[in-house]
Amino acid sequence: MLSETIKKVIRDVPDFPKPGIIFKDITPILQDAKLVSAIVDEMVNQQEGQKIDAIVGIESRGFWFGIMLANKLNIPFIPIRKKGKLPYNTISYSYNLEYGSAEIEMHEDALQSNWNVLIHDDLLATGGTAIAAAELVKMQNAKVAGFSFVVNLDFLKGSDSLQKYSENITNLVTY
Repeated sequence: MLSETIKKVIRDVPDFPKPGIIFKDITPILQDAKLVSAIVDEMVNQQEGQKIDAIVGIESRGFWFGIMLANKLNIPFIPIRKKGKLPYNTISYSYNLEYGSAEIEMHEDALQSNWNVLIHDDLLATGGTAIAAAELVKMQNAKVAGFSFVVNLDFLKGSDSLQKYSENITNLVTY
């Protein structure tokens, strides 16, 4: 089963980025081209029957599979980046984190009105960054078609906060 294979490859890094956290490091996945292909194929299968016009990927790990998924679906990929990283005119959204705040941006002309947009990131924890991405999508008069993740830390209940945007919330591995 693909989820079990992925779990065997994901590396636990204790006390990163702070003491008490066990970070789920997906970078070892990238060393296995066949596993990467299987992951992208399964993500495509998970979106079967959905109308998706574009994928937005959240910096930076959301770029890894997001662009491959967009390529496989033959649709545009749009990066969402931390404030100050995009070279053209942007729209931004600020949100609170556990300790402090953050702000993400996308180009102001990245999405067309009424597009159905899939939001992709590597991991779903509390959902704060995915919610911020959804708000950016809405600011461009586009629709959130769903959310796609490699890993869901289900015990943090992030998917509960995303359901107001879309019930199409998929992942490959759950902890």
